[in-house]
Amino acid sequence: MTLDQQHPQYNRDRPIIESLLQGEPSNLNLAELARLRVRYNGFPGARDIQANLDTILQKWNLTEEQLFERTRLIHEAGGIYKTRGKREEQDWN
Repeated sequence: MTLDQQHPQYNRDRPIIESLLQGEPSNLNLAELARLRVRYNGFPGARDIQANLDTILQKWNLTEEQLFERTRLIHEAGGIYKTRGKREEQDWN
């Protein structure tokens, strides 16, 4: 029997997920959803977050493949994570 682990980014990600649950599929929200899907894919824990990510995909009527296809185009265009004069930051860890 393996015990579920606490993801080190859980407390930082939880408010983002709550926002996505209430939000619409904007470019930023799609990018955030894809980033979090990658982060939590196969992680042995954070089952509530993984379930919420599935719920958001269903709510937005997307498959994971469609999500990644759309976000590849968003990232190719660039600038989705630029903030007020700072360099583009992406937190994939």
